Amino acid sequence: MLHNFRDSLSINPVFARPGEAGSIHKYTLPKEPMLPETAYQIVHDESMLDGNARLNLATFVSTWMDQYADKLYTEAYDKNAIDKDEYPQTAAIETYCWRILADLWHAPDPSKAIGCSTTGSSEACMLGGLALKRRWQEMRRANGQCTDKPNLIMSSAVQVCWEKFCNYFDVEPRYVPISLEHKVLDGFELEKYVDEHTIGVVAILGVTYTGMYEPVHKISKALDEIQKKTGLDIMIHVDGASGAMIAPFVQPNLIWDFKLPRVASINTSGHKYGLVYPGLGWVVWRSADLLSENLIFKVSYLGGEMPTFALNFSRPGAQILLQYWAFLRYGYTGYRSVQEATMQVAQYLASEIAKLGPFELWNDASDIPVFAWVLKPDPNRNWTLYDLSDRLRMKGWQIPAYPMPGDLTDITVQRIVVRNGLSMDLAGRLIDDIRAQIEHLDTVNVKTPTVGNGVFHH
Repeated sequence: MLHNFRDSLSINPVFARPGEAGSIHKYTLPKEPMLPETAYQIVHDESMLDGNARLNLATFVSTWMDQYADKLYTEAYDKNAIDKDEYPQTAAIETYCWRILADLWHAPDPSKAIGCSTTGSSEACMLGGLALKRRWQEMRRANGQCTDKPNLIMSSAVQVCWEKFCNYFDVEPRYVPISLEHKVLDGFELEKYVDEHTIGVVAILGVTYTGMYEPVHKISKALDEIQKKTGLDIMIHVDGASGAMIAPFVQPNLIWDFKLPRVASINTSGHKYGLVYPGLGWVVWRSADLLSENLIFKVSYLGGEMPTFALNFSRPGAQILLQYWAFLRYGYTGYRSVQEATMQVAQYLASEIAKLGPFELWNDASDIPVFAWVLKPDPNRNWTLYDLSDRLRMKGWQIPAYPMPGDLTDITVQRIVVRNGLSMDLAGRLIDDIRAQIEHLDTVNVKTPTVGNGVFHH
């Protein structure tokens, strides 16, 4: 008896051997094996329905590496990064990488820094947050003080991983709302949010919603003033998921990293502007004493003792090798060239979109190669940014529209993330497509029910 059509997958008879099933159920394990090429055909055909990764301007995650990286990846995909006894050189290369980052981010003495790889910035942020919480707890206990009700200060535009951290690890999130006057967390009125239970402040180097930098040096100065008045010594974790691999090359004079003594730790995504396939993240502490020893597990595993600080255990080691390959392949000047080229494409797109009548830029891609825009008010317009997003998806472009966070939810923005692999030629095609879709929307009566109206009102 055949399965319900929508619950089954049909098999092309060209691939199947005589007598092999002509369809399989999607949600149950097949009773019998099938030819490997048949299984390949099914999965290949299913995945063809995904969007074109190169035209995905919604994601920060790398979608391109060259053929030598691909070759290295296929040689190393079976390595387990956590098994340092069996794969000691992968473990050594992991250390090479975070030491390189400690040096790039101006740790006072990179040899005394400490760091590790993760599956991405979300895990890296969790580890950075845990280190802040444990350091605060140990200091409180040493002074005979209670350790309940810890809180963490962050922008209302923070990435959701920080909300998860606070939820999972019993930390009160204290959100500083962004506004039209303060589009990012910049230290304004920070004293209203911190107290003796504050474990730290998160500064974002590249806000997910818009790509804007939060001025870490201003936040640090505000905390200096707070310490003078109250004695509270509060550290900063820099969420540099994107910007920590842009600023050292594109804005080398920006003060945001371990040059600031209050910066305890920094994370980044190797799989974003580190130019590596997903999933890989990094977190580095300016010195080993900022990572509590009791957070590091020393476990017996496959014949050896292994120190580990991670939320995940077994995970791929190939991306660690790809990161070291990228460091060797590009070097400082190579990374600078790639990031500057990406910035040029982003700034070209921002300038061209600003010239289109309906739009006003929220920011101009001067921080990381990411920018957002809003619709200018027009009572005669019969479409929203959501409609434009849908029309562009028909051309293959994935460009999201969404409401801003916190007190600005009545403002809807559309955002572009430019990554290595989006050429100036493709950017020109995108502008042509946006212009064509605007012309189309202006001629039809379309109104999509949305959260927010997609229009920016001063």
